[in-house]
Amino acid sequence: KPLKGAAVYAWHADAQGRYSLYTDGVTNQNYLRGIQESDALGAARFTTVMPGCYDGRWPHIHFEIYADLAAATSGGTAMSTSQLAFPKTTCDEAYADPRYPSSAANLAKLSLQTDGIFSDDGAVHQLATISGNATKGYTATLKVAI
Repeated sequence: KPLKGAAVYAWHADAQGRYSLYTDGVTNQNYLRGIQESDALGAARFTTVMPGCYDGRWPHIHFEIYADLAAATSGGTAMSTSQLAFPKTTCDEAYADPRYPSSAANLAKLSLQTDGIFSDDGAVHQLATISGNATKGYTATLKVAI
């Protein structure tokens, strides 16, 4: 059943494969991170950019789900932690954009079966359903069971 009022914290790498607050050179910057509360249908929505593909990892968005916003913003324990993976066709199209300088080359060396996280099942539970295109934007949808 839908989980209304849960908090979803999501974060991902930028076009160069860097994580704000974490990667050298951007540890003092905070971007591509956010928290949304789920609605009556249990959905949380984020507007962001396509994450870059860095060496050794399939393109993904990290997320944690908390019981509520208070738990998410006060150091509470996440109810679930996972990642959303993108289909290869979406990545290929997005990474044709010159703003993703090394993503296409990094992706060419990977598969969902060789990724260190998704390799256990090929991301069967983490692979997003995608609509849209690189020109108008994508919508990624992932149903998450808790």
